Amino acid sequence: MTETMHWQQLISDKRFGLEKYHNPNAGVRSDFQRDYDRLVFSSPFRRLQNKTQVFPLPGSVFVHNRLTHSMEVACVGRSLANEVSNVLREKYALEPWSRKLDDLGDIVAAACLAHDLGNPPFGHSGEKAISTFFSEGAGAFLCNELSYSEWNDLIHFEGNANSLRLLIHQFRGRRPGGFAMTYSMLASIVKYPYESSLSGEADKFGFFTSEKSDYEKIARELGIISRYGENGEVAFARHPLVYIVEAADDICYEVMDIEDAHKLKILTTAEVASLFMGFFDEERKSHMTEVMKTVEDPNEKVSYMRSCVIGRLVSRCAEAFVLHEDEILKGQFVGSLLKHIPSLEREGYARCSELSWEKIYKASDVVDIELAGNQIITYLLGKFIHAVTNPELNYSKLLLSKVPQQYEINAPTLFGRIQAVIDHVSGMTDVYALDLYRKLNGMSLPAV
Repeated sequence: MTETMHWQQLISDKRFGLEKYHNPNAGVRSDFQRDYDRLVFSSPFRRLQNKTQVFPLPGSVFVHNRLTHSMEVACVGRSLANEVSNVLREKYALEPWSRKLDDLGDIVAAACLAHDLGNPPFGHSGEKAISTFFSEGAGAFLCNELSYSEWNDLIHFEGNANSLRLLIHQFRGRRPGGFAMTYSMLASIVKYPYESSLSGEADKFGFFTSEKSDYEKIARELGIISRYGENGEVAFARHPLVYIVEAADDICYEVMDIEDAHKLKILTTAEVASLFMGFFDEERKSHMTEVMKTVEDPNEKVSYMRSCVIGRLVSRCAEAFVLHEDEILKGQFVGSLLKHIPSLEREGYARCSELSWEKIYKASDVVDIELAGNQIITYLLGKFIHAVTNPELNYSKLLLSKVPQQYEINAPTLFGRIQAVIDHVSGMTDVYALDLYRKLNGMSLPAV
């Protein structure tokens, strides 16, 4: 008999770490809405405003940072989830738990806000800088000092796994359960629900060794299908809402990166129009062309086309989710929702992706940020790792005195101390990391 997951169990407002205080009777705000609000008011979320998305920050032309990106993903994710829940509520109208489906939009919106919290400074290059520091850099000497699973966590460092850690780890002085988020929201951000030893060449996984048992607890509570590797490695099916969070993220970064590139004059209005119009049939293109005749500002024209593309992709992804719901609940769905939308929109998205790799992600300013970010993160990791592995040295004592108290630099295990360093460095903003780099190099001194 094929295993399947069930919505009545998958939607749970029980809070991680505060299970004994669980009260199923919601107040004015649901617990999922509280998740969203709690994130908005949190320090890690605010710090996203000074973390690079793709293009350098700041500049005379405002482009997306991690915070604005996350807010837009939350908007798109909520809309997509609401379209799905509208259909599912009708399908399951006679079920006593059908009202739980009303919460899908709030769960997804909160998960979208949180999906990038664990990303280090300087964009995706920051992730690579951390992993390569250990796999091919100064941190390679630690290989024989750590367990197989711990070492894999380091050489495949993943922002998604770090987001889960940031949300559920009890940092020093904090309460059990970290942010004490709901089980459903936490499961909805884990795009790769398996441990690092199963990450393969993609370097993708969902939880560090330190959070492995915690995620297993979440998965059991929600009835998420479990799978195990040949050597007993832990893996699970995705929580169904992960597909919606993933689609919202993919839609936003692809479409918004193109709009940002237009503002920065990397792409012309004609190039963007050719890309965005490619998502529509002739009738819709004709209507859009008429609308744009009333607008002279090229940026406004691109903004209008962008909104049309996002709206179309949201509808198509919602349709794909509903069509493949049974496969998703059985853990048999393969690929992303965007891989299962009609060919017109799917090919339009593929063209956008191809052009982005050719003209955006290889743009000079973008590469410059990656090079500088790699250098800064590698340097900071080297200094802090040396300090926690040689804490008796005078310089180590001085440097470690600057680490915020919440990070456990005196953890009883070597892996714990290394994780404290990574927690500190990955939590830095671009500006803070650059400033600290300059200070440690003697390039910046306090005013005397």
